[in-house]
Amino acid sequence: MALYAIGDLHLCLGAPKPMDIFGGAWVGYMDKLKEKFSVITPEDTLVLMGDLSWALDLYDAKEDFAWINEIPGRKIILKGNHDYWWNTVTKFNKFCEEHGFSDMHILNNNHFEYDGVAICGTRGWFYEEERSGEHDEKVFKRELLRLEASLQSAGELPKLVFLHYPPRYKGYECREILDLLKKYDVRRCFYGHLHGASHGLAIQGQWDGVEFRLLAADYLDFAPYQVMP
Repeated sequence: MALYAIGDLHLCLGAPKPMDIFGGAWVGYMDKLKEKFSVITPEDTLVLMGDLSWALDLYDAKEDFAWINEIPGRKIILKGNHDYWWNTVTKFNKFCEEHGFSDMHILNNNHFEYDGVAICGTRGWFYEEERSGEHDEKVFKRELLRLEASLQSAGELPKLVFLHYPPRYKGYECREILDLLKKYDVRRCFYGHLHGASHGLAIQGQWDGVEFRLLAADYLDFAPYQVMP
C-alpha cells in the first residue's frame, strides 16, 4: 500500500491539444505516463493535482477518464486552472457511474484518509492572475474557504495538503494560504502548475516548518511521486 501524487497530466484524448507540441520532456508524454504509472497497485491511492484533461466539458472528457480509470487503486482528484470539464460532485459521481469508472473521488471541501493521515486540498490561487489584472476577490476567497473546510473536516488527523497552484514562488507568496497551513499545523504541502523553465523558480524544501514539493508531471518525468509508503 502506498500514497502517490502527480499533477498536470494534460490528457488530450477528448480534445485535440497534445502537449507534445511543446517539445522537450513532453514528447511522447502519454506513453511515458502509461509506462510509469505501472508502479501503482490496486491497494494504492493516487492524488491527481489538477489539469487532468483539456476537454471543455465532462462528457468530452470521457476518453481521458477512461484512461485514468485504467490506473489501479483509488484516485483522488482536485481542480486545476485548465480543468474546464469540472462540475459538481453529484454530476461527476453520476458520470462515473454511467461509464463504469470506479474509485474516483473529488477533493472539494472535504478530505480523504490514508493510513491515519488526512488528504486535504483545493486548487488554490496564483500570482499570475493578480499581475494580469484578472484577480477575482470572490474566487480567491472561495478557494480559501474550500481549503479551510477541507482542513476542518479532517479534525485532529495529521494533514497533508495538495494544491494545484504553488502557495510560494520566487518573488511571490500567497500569505492567506500559508497562514492556513500554519493554523492547521500542516507539515507537508504539494503543488503542480509550473512547467519548463518555471521549474527553476519553484520553492521547495522546508520553509517556516512546512515541506513544499513541486509535483508537476513534466518535473517528475511523468512518474508519480510516492508521498507515503
